[in-house]
Amino acid sequence: MENLITLSINDLVKITNHRSGEIKFGEKILTIPKNTDPIAFIKSSDAKFVLFGIPEDIGVRANYGRPGAASAWESAIKSIANIQHNRFSKGNQIIVLGQLNVKQEMEEVKHLDFNDIDDRSKLSQLVEKIDKEVSHIICKIIQCGKIPIVIGGGHNNAYGNIKGAALAKGKAINAINFDAHSDFRILEGRHSGNGFSYAFEEGFLKKYFIFGLHENYTSKSVLDIIKKIEDRVRYNTYDSVNIRKEKNFDQEMVTALDFIKNDPFGIEIDLDAIPNIASSAMTLSGFSIEELRQFVSYFGKNKNATYLHICEGAPDLGEDKNNHLIGKLIGYLVTDFMKAQNSIVL
Repeated sequence: MENLITLSINDLVKITNHRSGEIKFGEKILTIPKNTDPIAFIKSSDAKFVLFGIPEDIGVRANYGRPGAASAWESAIKSIANIQHNRFSKGNQIIVLGQLNVKQEMEEVKHLDFNDIDDRSKLSQLVEKIDKEVSHIICKIIQCGKIPIVIGGGHNNAYGNIKGAALAKGKAINAINFDAHSDFRILEGRHSGNGFSYAFEEGFLKKYFIFGLHENYTSKSVLDIIKKIEDRVRYNTYDSVNIRKEKNFDQEMVTALDFIKNDPFGIEIDLDAIPNIASSAMTLSGFSIEELRQFVSYFGKNKNATYLHICEGAPDLGEDKNNHLIGKLIGYLVTDFMKAQNSIVL
């Protein structure tokens, strides 16, 4: 894990707003001690969750999206550090591993043009490089018996999460994706729109359910591909659930869980599915934050839930006065997942 920037106790102190009579997550969260092997520390810890950030938007750029997702990790960790440590949720259940060091890669893409064929090739190559790092880290965390919570970056990182989890489990895993888009585009070089199709093609993804597709932004070719493999890839649409009311939100969660629950599965959350959340593909219409929180809680309650990934939020694209709100939203989702996991009776 040489490409990791760890978060120190001092770093946590700086971002935690200490207050008399209160205990914040930042005072209880575990960090990797200096000169300590991260894997050995994670394995020996009683903490259940490992928090890991990916501050990149290279995959988004490669997919013709607006950059900005690189800023989500910093916003999220600041908010998480200031959550109250209490009977409902405890900070000492989290180890903060730190963030992937992508400074060099982010510097390399500053002046690349995704409309240029050669530049697009370079962007895809950099995404592949990050894929390897992410899959290695996720694999190691799961092998330690812990649950990764991955924050930030584009949805390209779903590939690394799925591959890493599959390698750790020794078999293909399933995935549930709360998303306005399928991210099941053709294999045209890696980017944020084909993480699941690459994982599927390479045998790391067994079953895949897309929850809340937007009908206006799903191509005929993708729908045709999914129809041919509907024994392994299924979806519902936001329009059928919340606009035409042909389907019921709660029942759709039951249907989706039935499809994936018999094997380890990853929970993928793309924040561009929520209206007015700053992201590379921001929407005005979509599921509510309350519905998203219910979704995370519902799927997190299953013993086969293997990781949580929250991506595509882009505080840098939001209003200056309120760009902390995406971090706050991510904090809610993290604690919803933790509470759900802690409610499981084995």
